[in-house]
Amino acid sequence: MSDTSPRTILITGATGGIGGALARAYAAPGVQLFLQGRNVEKLAELASRCASLGASVDTSAIDVRDRAALVAWIKNCERRVPLELAVVCAGININIGPDGQGERWEDTEALIDINITAALATVNTVLPAMRARGHGQIALFSSLAAYFGLPITPSYSASKAAIKAYGEGLRGWLAPEGIRVNVVMPGFVESKMCNEMPGPKPFLWNADRAAAVIKRGLAANKARISFPFPLNFGSWYLAVAPAALAQKLVSWFNFSKHSG
Repeated sequence: MSDTSPRTILITGATGGIGGALARAYAAPGVQLFLQGRNVEKLAELASRCASLGASVDTSAIDVRDRAALVAWIKNCERRVPLELAVVCAGININIGPDGQGERWEDTEALIDINITAALATVNTVLPAMRARGHGQIALFSSLAAYFGLPITPSYSASKAAIKAYGEGLRGWLAPEGIRVNVVMPGFVESKMCNEMPGPKPFLWNADRAAAVIKRGLAANKARISFPFPLNFGSWYLAVAPAALAQKLVSWFNFSKHSG
């Protein structure tokens, strides 16, 4: 596998803002893309765009909560061509509601199933072949919300904290085997999910800008790809600051209630 240019790439959540932008960023002659997304029309449009850039594209509209279908799809992709990079990007967000009534349990279950369980299942499925070859790369999507739980999106914050810890653990375990694991921690990036998230969205980036930074970070094998500055520094500080101060800062910056 080239250090800078993987040629066989699997992306879950490709119909999301960042997932789609990454697919376009990697699309080029000689590149094989395997793209998963739930929005059939957007998936077809993305595939056409990536093909116009020279890539070979295969798509799947499976729901990642269908574990058997997810595993079968990944194994089929691997049988066709060895996967060099797996981008685990599928995710959803929920919030406590405009009146602070709380997250519905059925929504929380779906979030855990997609953001955590499906992500771990994806990794578990791609790993055996990568380990057998002694190389490969896995990009796991966390969030700056992993540093300190936001009161308006507690379940989302928890799910992204889980992915952060999981990715960091994998990196330490698998690095000696030649497998690179990177944790991607975006701030606010233009997308349907971001637009639907309540509260302020400081330092909002467009998806193409985010994809360019992520692609460079993956090529450099950065352990943690977090952006934008200074939001990433501020989020990190919330995690190390005294809890009472961190809670006050979150409230001051209006991340403690549904607004906007």
